[in-house]
Amino acid sequence: MKLQSLTGMRDLFEEDLKLFQKIEKSAQEILDFYGFRKIETPILEMSELFERGSGQSSEIVQKQMFSFRSKGGDFLSLRPDYTPSIMRAYFQHGMDVLPKPVNLWYSGSCFRYEKPQAGRYRQFYQLGIEVLGSESWITDTQVVYLFFKILETIGLNNLIIKINTIGDSQCRPYYKKTLSEYLRRRRNSLCADCKNRLKLNPLRVLDCKEEKCQVIKKEAPQLLNHLCGDCHKHFEKFLEGLDELSLPYNLDPYLVRGLDYYTRTVFEIFKENSEENIKQEINEKEEKEVNETKKQEEKETQIALGGGGRYDNLAKLFGWKETPAVGFGFGLDRIIGLIKKTEKKELKLPPVPRVFLAQVGELAKKKCLGLLEKFRKEKIRVAESLFRDSLGLQLKIADKLGVRYVLILGQKEVLEEKIIIRDMKTGKQAVVNLKKAIKEIKKPGR
Repeated sequence: MKLQSLTGMRDLFEEDLKLFQKIEKSAQEILDFYGFRKIETPILEMSELFERGSGQSSEIVQKQMFSFRSKGGDFLSLRPDYTPSIMRAYFQHGMDVLPKPVNLWYSGSCFRYEKPQAGRYRQFYQLGIEVLGSESWITDTQVVYLFFKILETIGLNNLIIKINTIGDSQCRPYYKKTLSEYLRRRRNSLCADCKNRLKLNPLRVLDCKEEKCQVIKKEAPQLLNHLCGDCHKHFEKFLEGLDELSLPYNLDPYLVRGLDYYTRTVFEIFKENSEENIKQEINEKEEKEVNETKKQEEKETQIALGGGGRYDNLAKLFGWKETPAVGFGFGLDRIIGLIKKTEKKELKLPPVPRVFLAQVGELAKKKCLGLLEKFRKEKIRVAESLFRDSLGLQLKIADKLGVRYVLILGQKEVLEEKIIIRDMKTGKQAVVNLKKAIKEIKKPGR
């Protein structure tokens, strides 16, 4: 049996890691200005945290959590979502007594057992924010603005925000009853999952992506028409805030998100794909090389980047003090894929080192260790192959790397505190004082 990475998990190399760092740096610059502090929670938590937080009827809890029993008998799960963990940390570490709101941001890996697709993995990377302690509509507006601004800053364009309100404990129960009555009359036309969702939480039917359920969803009653006075006012002010910031948004009356802890405002951000881009992507691959899932993704006119919303009732689900909160999260994997598509696809070679440090003999090897550190302090890029003994082989490596100058150090040079500088282009050599090697390399014209 070949040992390989697990399905839906992959190794990350320098190109992707640099893009991760670039996105995180861009986000941090914005979030630092708005007073956010970074938090990192454990990858492993008690399963109950996510089961109660996300909801027993949620797709995450029913199908997607990586859960197991520890040697001590505890039921544990790999983190599928940051929000319950951050709420737990908020109370565990006494942050509930801090001045409100408490602004936190995170960046790290999450785990969900789902079918791997383009830009979607079982171990995926997420960046997001949580604002705890504010129930004002203006916080919702600011959170959406920050989400949009971060995506825009890292180079994504043609963004559109989809928004909705799902009410609260005052108005949502009546709407759920109305929706249930509508769906029960069409139960036979629902997919198998939605028949089960109808029993547990009818709102989840509105989140279904199956084509047969999409038709039923379009005729379903809208929650916007069943809001209580407070929720209606909150949503109205929120929209006015988006208008003030000139943010592009569309109302989506069937957007509910997939987690039980959401209340009132919910939103998602998409990147619109032009027809020209779609055709270009499809033409770049032979039809036989593209699986059905990939074909479908390339034909989509909108690409989901992430989302969030308000979750005022999450703390109460755990028996903690009621804490209004709102946040968002977006997947770094898909965004990195989009950035790669827009950048030039030429091979990016690493920078050519300024010099190559060659050596012969044990005494020279030891001397090179300290010499390398001196070059590092002077920020001069140096290549070396200290484990090799053959000078000829080291010179071949330097030539292959395209290095112009090779510094050669043998036992005789060490004893005399000298070093040889060879110009690989002209073949000329010069012997200089070892202490002046860096000064010689830094001379104008070298």
